[in-house]
Amino acid sequence: MTINELQDNIIDEFSVFDDWMDKYALLIDLGNSLPPLDEKYKKENNLIEGCQSRVWLHAEYVDGKIIFLGESDAVIVKGIVSLLIQILSNHTPQEILDADLYFIDRIGLKEHLSHTRSNGLVAMVKQMRMYALAFKTKEEK
Repeated sequence: MTINELQDNIIDEFSVFDDWMDKYALLIDLGNSLPPLDEKYKKENNLIEGCQSRVWLHAEYVDGKIIFLGESDAVIVKGIVSLLIQILSNHTPQEILDADLYFIDRIGLKEHLSHTRSNGLVAMVKQMRMYALAFKTKEEK
């Protein structure tokens, strides 16, 4: 599936709910479905700067695609990590760099997050793009 198809699926999933409490519950469920991150990846260099809670993000380059692994110690943030991984993992560095992550606005996520969580979301996306840029640079060598 393309990044846009994955985003559209998530938009559809969230559009079932009108109430943001239900959307938060969905986010929490998504976070709970995220496999636990191996302790070996819970290192300082995998922590996302700018997040109020602790968020670890690890990336691996496999067969031309990036596989993201992540976790957070906060349930809603863990759900956000899960969404980003669902959408961006298993794509090429160029696809990730070119992606317009419109689902964030379409599901109303940014406007329903606290300022610090919103900053954390931006930091997570930025880190994922930095991984993509790093792997793309390695590809070109």
